[in-house]
Amino acid sequence: MEADLGFELPPALSEGYALVGRRDDLTRQQDPLVRPSGLYVDDALGGVLVFRRENQDCACWGIPLSQIEQDDPPVVVESHQGWVPFLDRMSLAWVELVLSESLFAADNLYDACELPDALMPGLRARYVRVGLPDHPMWASEDDSPVRWYAAPGRLVRRDGFQDQSWIHARGRTISDLEAIREEHPGPWVG
Repeated sequence: MEADLGFELPPALSEGYALVGRRDDLTRQQDPLVRPSGLYVDDALGGVLVFRRENQDCACWGIPLSQIEQDDPPVVVESHQGWVPFLDRMSLAWVELVLSESLFAADNLYDACELPDALMPGLRARYVRVGLPDHPMWASEDDSPVRWYAAPGRLVRRDGFQDQSWIHARGRTISDLEAIREEHPGPWVG
């Protein structure tokens, strides 16, 4: 694969593939990780190595070739806004990928709701902010930044700071998911 690309992969990318690249449950639910044989270079920004694609080809994640020689290079995301900075290290992009793909796993432990800002203090009071920096939501500037929160058995993602922000929730069990819904009453879609 590296011979076909003409350069070595950054260690943070190679190590991530070695750790979770074969775990479809962690990397290929919603916006899948590209298989190593499918890695390719997009011509934008002087070249971007694409390693992840949104499931309807609305967005891609990649590493600018101008920084490909770094051990843990920054990641950019492409959407209708063009290529924009995503996270400043590939290792953080792996964490976000696994969180996102776990959130959207194919079962009945996920739900989403658009909530008014008045209900958000409960999220910050009951959940610990996951130590992942703010990052953009590829779909819209209004849905940015993305922030992650957790409590035992519960994972919540908030998209943006608009008065009606989307909340994506996952429980380890049905009871955990029901607790999230009760703590944040609203028009849950599930």
